[in-house]
Amino acid sequence: MQRIPPASGQESVWDYPRPPRLEPTAKHLRVVFNGVVIAETQRGQRVLETSHPPVYYFPPEDVQSQYLVPSPRRTFCEWKGQGAYYHVRVGDRQANHAAWYYPQPTPAFAALRNYIAFYAGLMDECTVDGVVALPQPGGFYGGWITPDIVGPFKGAPGTWGW
Repeated sequence: MQRIPPASGQESVWDYPRPPRLEPTAKHLRVVFNGVVIAETQRGQRVLETSHPPVYYFPPEDVQSQYLVPSPRRTFCEWKGQGAYYHVRVGDRQANHAAWYYPQPTPAFAALRNYIAFYAGLMDECTVDGVVALPQPGGFYGGWITPDIVGPFKGAPGTWGW
Protein backbone atom coordinates (compact mmCIF):
# COMPACT_ATOMS: atom_id res chain seq x y z
CA MET A 1 0.00 0.00 0.00
CA GLN A 2 1.37 3.39 -1.01
CA ARG A 3 -0.37 6.57 0.15
CA ILE A 4 -1.38 8.84 -2.73
CA PRO A 5 -0.22 12.37 -1.89
CA PRO A 6 -3.17 14.78 -1.98
CA ALA A 7 -3.07 17.70 -4.39
CA SER A 8 -4.33 21.14 -3.46
CA GLY A 9 -8.00 20.91 -2.45
CA GLN A 10 -7.84 17.16 -1.83
CA GLU A 11 -7.88 15.05 1.34
CA SER A 12 -6.00 11.79 1.83
CA VAL A 13 -7.87 9.07 3.68
CA TRP A 14 -4.52 8.22 5.24
CA ASP A 15 -4.65 11.53 7.11
CA TYR A 16 -8.01 10.61 8.68
CA PRO A 17 -7.89 9.44 12.33
CA ARG A 18 -8.36 6.06 13.96
CA PRO A 19 -10.53 5.86 15.98
CA PRO A 20 -12.74 7.68 13.47
CA ARG A 21 -13.93 11.26 13.80
CA LEU A 22 -17.48 12.53 13.34
CA GLU A 23 -17.98 16.01 11.93
CA PRO A 24 -20.87 18.02 10.53
CA THR A 25 -20.81 18.90 6.85
CA ALA A 26 -22.68 21.62 4.97
CA LYS A 27 -21.96 19.95 1.62
CA HIS A 28 -25.05 19.32 -0.50
CA LEU A 29 -25.68 15.56 -0.26
CA ARG A 30 -28.23 13.83 -2.47
CA VAL A 31 -29.40 10.23 -3.05
CA VAL A 32 -31.50 9.11 -6.05
CA PHE A 33 -33.12 5.70 -6.50
CA ASN A 34 -35.47 4.62 -9.30
CA GLY A 35 -35.75 8.22 -10.48
CA VAL A 36 -36.76 9.63 -7.07
CA VAL A 37 -34.70 11.83 -4.75
CA ILE A 38 -34.99 9.87 -1.53
CA ALA A 39 -32.58 11.94 0.56
CA GLU A 40 -31.18 15.44 0.29
CA THR A 41 -29.50 17.66 2.87
CA GLN A 42 -26.93 20.31 3.64
CA ARG A 43 -27.04 19.32 7.33
CA GLY A 44 -25.28 15.98 7.15
CA GLN A 45 -22.63 14.35 9.25
CA ARG A 46 -19.56 12.56 7.95
CA VAL A 47 -17.42 9.90 9.55
CA LEU A 48 -13.72 10.01 8.70
CA GLU A 49 -11.58 6.95 9.38
CA THR A 50 -8.07 6.01 8.29
CA SER A 51 -8.08 4.30 4.85
CA HIS A 52 -11.82 4.88 4.27
CA PRO A 53 -13.53 7.50 2.12
CA PRO A 54 -16.08 9.57 4.08
CA VAL A 55 -19.37 7.98 5.06
CA TYR A 56 -22.17 10.55 4.85
CA TYR A 57 -25.17 10.45 7.17
CA PHE A 58 -28.46 12.27 6.56
CA PRO A 59 -30.71 13.71 9.27
CA PRO A 60 -33.86 11.55 9.35
CA GLU A 61 -36.07 14.54 8.55
CA ASP A 62 -34.18 15.00 5.25
CA VAL A 63 -34.90 11.42 4.11
CA GLN A 64 -38.15 10.35 2.42
CA SER A 65 -38.93 7.66 4.98
CA GLN A 66 -41.84 6.24 2.96
CA TYR A 67 -39.17 4.58 0.77
CA LEU A 68 -37.42 2.86 3.69
CA VAL A 69 -38.46 -0.66 4.69
CA PRO A 70 -37.00 -2.05 7.94
CA SER A 71 -34.54 -4.89 7.38
CA PRO A 72 -33.76 -7.62 9.92
CA ARG A 73 -30.02 -7.12 9.33
CA ARG A 74 -27.91 -5.91 12.25
CA THR A 75 -24.19 -5.26 12.46
CA PHE A 76 -21.83 -4.03 15.14
CA CYS A 77 -19.20 -1.30 14.83
CA GLU A 78 -16.59 -1.12 17.55
CA TRP A 79 -16.75 2.69 17.41
CA LYS A 80 -20.41 3.49 16.76
CA GLY A 81 -22.29 0.52 18.25
CA GLN A 82 -25.07 -1.64 16.80
CA GLY A 83 -26.28 -0.70 13.33
CA ALA A 84 -29.73 -1.38 11.92
CA TYR A 85 -30.65 -1.47 8.22
CA TYR A 86 -33.31 -0.51 5.75
CA HIS A 87 -34.18 -1.81 2.33
CA VAL A 88 -34.87 1.04 -0.10
CA ARG A 89 -38.02 0.52 -2.18
CA VAL A 90 -39.28 2.91 -4.84
CA GLY A 91 -42.02 1.67 -7.15
CA ASP A 92 -41.14 -1.79 -8.46
CA ARG A 93 -37.44 -1.64 -7.44
CA GLN A 94 -35.90 -2.55 -4.12
CA ALA A 95 -32.29 -2.40 -2.94
CA ASN A 96 -31.81 -4.73 0.01
CA HIS A 97 -29.90 -3.57 3.09
CA ALA A 98 -29.07 -0.36 1.21
CA ALA A 99 -29.19 2.09 4.13
CA TRP A 100 -28.22 1.90 7.78
CA TYR A 101 -28.38 3.87 11.00
CA TYR A 102 -27.45 3.69 14.67
CA PRO A 103 -30.52 3.85 16.95
CA GLN A 104 -28.36 3.98 20.10
CA PRO A 105 -24.82 4.98 19.12
CA THR A 106 -21.92 5.13 21.53
CA PRO A 107 -21.47 8.44 23.39
CA ALA A 108 -18.71 9.61 21.01
CA PHE A 109 -21.13 9.25 18.08
CA ALA A 110 -24.32 10.41 19.81
CA ALA A 111 -24.87 13.06 17.10
CA LEU A 112 -25.45 10.19 14.62
CA ARG A 113 -28.50 8.87 16.45
CA ASN A 114 -31.00 7.77 13.76
CA TYR A 115 -29.09 9.57 10.98
CA ILE A 116 -29.18 7.45 7.82
CA ALA A 117 -26.33 6.47 5.49
CA PHE A 118 -26.68 4.90 2.03
CA TYR A 119 -24.49 2.51 0.04
CA ALA A 120 -23.63 4.49 -3.10
CA GLY A 121 -23.24 1.28 -5.12
CA LEU A 122 -26.85 0.26 -4.44
CA MET A 123 -28.38 3.61 -5.35
CA ASP A 124 -28.75 5.07 -8.85
CA GLU A 125 -26.83 8.19 -7.91
CA CYS A 126 -25.26 9.73 -4.84
CA THR A 127 -23.76 13.20 -5.09
CA VAL A 128 -21.66 15.51 -2.95
CA ASP A 129 -21.98 19.16 -4.01
CA GLY A 130 -23.28 17.97 -7.38
CA VAL A 131 -20.39 15.57 -8.01
CA VAL A 132 -21.33 11.91 -8.47
CA ALA A 133 -19.76 9.73 -5.78
CA LEU A 134 -18.32 6.31 -6.50
CA PRO A 135 -18.85 3.53 -3.96
CA GLN A 136 -16.04 2.39 -1.70
CA PRO A 137 -14.69 -0.88 -3.13
CA GLY A 138 -15.76 -4.22 -1.78
CA GLY A 139 -19.42 -3.72 -0.93
CA PHE A 140 -19.03 -3.91 2.87
CA TYR A 141 -17.97 -0.38 3.76
CA GLY A 142 -20.17 2.56 2.80
CA GLY A 143 -17.78 5.38 1.91
CA TRP A 144 -18.38 7.73 -1.00
CA ILE A 145 -15.42 8.52 -3.25
CA THR A 146 -15.27 11.92 -4.93
CA PRO A 147 -12.35 13.54 -6.81
CA ASP A 148 -11.36 15.54 -3.70
CA ILE A 149 -10.58 12.32 -1.77
CA VAL A 150 -7.51 10.17 -2.51
CA GLY A 151 -6.53 6.71 -1.27
CA PRO A 152 -5.79 3.94 -1.70
CA PHE A 153 -9.06 2.85 -0.10
CA LYS A 154 -9.76 -0.11 2.14
CA GLY A 155 -12.34 -2.57 0.80
CA ALA A 156 -10.82 -3.93 -2.40
CA PRO A 157 -9.40 -7.49 -2.45
CA GLY A 158 -6.18 -7.69 -0.44
CA THR A 159 -6.95 -4.70 1.77
CA TRP A 160 -8.75 -6.36 4.70
CA GLY A 161 -5.58 -6.48 6.78
CA TRP A 162 -4.96 -2.73 6.65
